[in-house]
Amino acid sequence: MKQLRDPVAGLDVHRDSVVAAVRTVAADGEAGYTKRSFPTTQRGVAALIDYLKGAEVVRVAMEATGVYWKPVYYPMEGLFPELWLCNAQHVKNVPGRKTDLADAEWLADVAAHGMVRPSFVPPPEVRELRELTRYRKAQITERGREIQRLEKTLQDAGIKITSVASHVWTKSARAMIEALIAGERDPNKLAELALGKLRPRRAELIEALSGHFGAHHAVVCQQVISHIDFLDASIEALSTEIAERLLPFEAAVALVTSIPAISDLAAQSILAEIGFDMSRFPTAGHLCAWAGVSPASYESAGKKRPAGTRRGSRHLRRTLTECARSAARMKSTYFYAQYCRIAKHRGANKAAVAVAHSMLVAIWWALRTGAVYEDPGANYFVRHIDPEREAKRLLARIEALGFDASLTKREAA
Repeated sequence: MKQLRDPVAGLDVHRDSVVAAVRTVAADGEAGYTKRSFPTTQRGVAALIDYLKGAEVVRVAMEATGVYWKPVYYPMEGLFPELWLCNAQHVKNVPGRKTDLADAEWLADVAAHGMVRPSFVPPPEVRELRELTRYRKAQITERGREIQRLEKTLQDAGIKITSVASHVWTKSARAMIEALIAGERDPNKLAELALGKLRPRRAELIEALSGHFGAHHAVVCQQVISHIDFLDASIEALSTEIAERLLPFEAAVALVTSIPAISDLAAQSILAEIGFDMSRFPTAGHLCAWAGVSPASYESAGKKRPAGTRRGSRHLRRTLTECARSAARMKSTYFYAQYCRIAKHRGANKAAVAVAHSMLVAIWWALRTGAVYEDPGANYFVRHIDPEREAKRLLARIEALGFDASLTKREAA
């Protein structure tokens, strides 16, 4: 196998230590390895860098192991001609010889021969933005869980607010819950706290609020409400910080939000995952495959079978899928027509992934060309139907149902 780089270093990274194997080729063509172990502290990583520089390494490859690769990878950026972060699934060693030294040696070997491809690592400003958006998403998810816990506690107490109100966390519902926590148990007084469209339904609320709300329910509900308030403040602070960091990239945000069903919040999360420079992805297909919204392939002995979708960025895929399901409710858009067309035959989940794929293709083109998205419209597929062919198909269907029919072409007006 052809040698592509020399010398090459493979790093087997762990939480507390990193094993480095430097591969060099002698004049007779034989490969040799020198191996050393370093701690992953700042001083240890500095010693590792000096060691690799002393060996005149031109390519450094390491596995993406959890978050432990980050304190080793980041200080090395820009110090070596090639710095590769490799998918651990792509560089598995031969079974039966699993040691840290052997793993580092194997990684150096496959990297030297180009048998593995580096993963996409965004620049520092995108990584920082990604950290903020992912944490905000975690806070939003936790807020939703707390609201579910509040509903569970109320149901345990026999308080059926959601049987009347649309949601357990509204201004009216909060006022009633806080009154329950304060000790009010009279359903009539609690129902009088209803606001807006809920006031005409006070008779139903009186029955729904006649439960057995106890002291322990009050303690749990108070803690849940306090936690939701804390999460609201945290989400607001994170959103402010994210918006400030995206001020230099307002044009990119505007391009992404020009696509239907993609809100400012979703656009921020998407850009934090894929970055702003689409030259890192040669085609829209490369980006979709990286995101995990492209079909996987499985072929053996000339036979193909379904393989689902590729593995990719779960954070990006989740955001795109949420946007796709929102787009499926916007009846005047192309995405709605695409969703209905696929969901009819293959189900809602596959349709959502297909729409997510189309949305990401549109994002790639918008960021690559700088052009605002123009929706083809909900009648896109109808416009591309051959009228004569469709008429013959419908005629055959009518005759199959036992009716006689004929076709007469209408004269153009």
